Amino acid sequence: MTDTAPERRALAAQLVEAGALTAPEWRAAVEAVPRELFLNPGVFLPEGARWRPVTAVGSEPAEWVRIAYSVDTLTTQLDGHLTADQVGEAVRGLPTSSSTMPALVVSMIESLEVEEGHQVLEIGTGTGYSAALMCHRLGEDNVTTIEVDPDVAARADAALETAGYSTWTVTGDGLLGHPRRAPYDRVIATCAVRRIPYTWIRQTKPGGIILATLGSWANGAGLAKVTVNDDGTAEGRIIGRASFMQARSQAAVPVSGDLSARTAYADSERQTKVSPLMLDEWMPAFLAQLAAPGAQLVRAATSEGARLLCLFDPNRESFAEFTADGDGWQVRQGGPVALWDDIEQALTAWQEAGRPDITAVRLLITNRAHTYWIGGQQITTQTASHWIGDRSVLRWQHRVDRP
Repeated sequence: MTDTAPERRALAAQLVEAGALTAPEWRAAVEAVPRELFLNPGVFLPEGARWRPVTAVGSEPAEWVRIAYSVDTLTTQLDGHLTADQVGEAVRGLPTSSSTMPALVVSMIESLEVEEGHQVLEIGTGTGYSAALMCHRLGEDNVTTIEVDPDVAARADAALETAGYSTWTVTGDGLLGHPRRAPYDRVIATCAVRRIPYTWIRQTKPGGIILATLGSWANGAGLAKVTVNDDGTAEGRIIGRASFMQARSQAAVPVSGDLSARTAYADSERQTKVSPLMLDEWMPAFLAQLAAPGAQLVRAATSEGARLLCLFDPNRESFAEFTADGDGWQVRQGGPVALWDDIEQALTAWQEAGRPDITAVRLLITNRAHTYWIGGQQITTQTASHWIGDRSVLRWQHRVDRP
């Protein structure tokens, strides 16, 4: 077996230089945990529109080590079942499990503010690498990690055992947490969720911290850090941008088929007040998901080659279709919900407030609702779903399911 201690030290040094790694305890963990153990049986590397399989047994040792210690996210599963050892050539597919870029893994773990003796619940074991880092820092009995995919969980558990960590590896729906080992001091999710499940709050001690990526759009998710209060609520803020694969049970089915048929019958058509191209920006995309939960943004073209942008919400059978109109855009909307009306109102209020960054967003979670706001005004509204905007405060509230 190749000794990768030099590569581990080099990776730690890179992370320090990038500002992702600051604590000596976590640097020691990065230098101790062999990342290559958590990549078996192999990875998929992007090759145009396809994924090229690379396996440990089919590669030169030096090449495999180079790949294992790259600073990039490494895809380990496609389409919910396919691993690199099952194919011999480049294939198409949708990534469904990966080893996240080390800089994001380490910076998130540092943001969790763990201390000696803390019990941590990790949602989304994936390869098991981040669980191994926490086991090194806290001890294997203080880490519980849960993975919904049985095959992924089995590979992670085997890798953790090989690395010397007999931690609590659970197969199950992480959105339900793991009450058997509760309460926890810290909860960290390495998958994106649309809302922080209240089950996580119930399973976290007062004063405990929950860290999770909120959002279903890859270019518009926010890393939320909330503290659980004595009264069973949790509050905090978005501390930065993040991009993770969606929790399996919340993953949207990609919109496909004949888009013209889906948008054939519109209830209204008008000029937009703001450009839909704003949705290419991170903060507007984040706001759009709050205003229209479940909506998906699709880019397409007409048979004549004209550019089209569409919003679809399959659950509410609604759409908004945009076409360029000179210097502006026309929007056609259909279905029970006027998707663009709600999003446009949010974007307009955000612009009038001075276009604050995503890190200005705060949130309050109760057993009945998530409430987001920007500005210093106290939240008092009990309205189930609406935007309120002025130059000092924006706020958004919607109901959530109670698990």
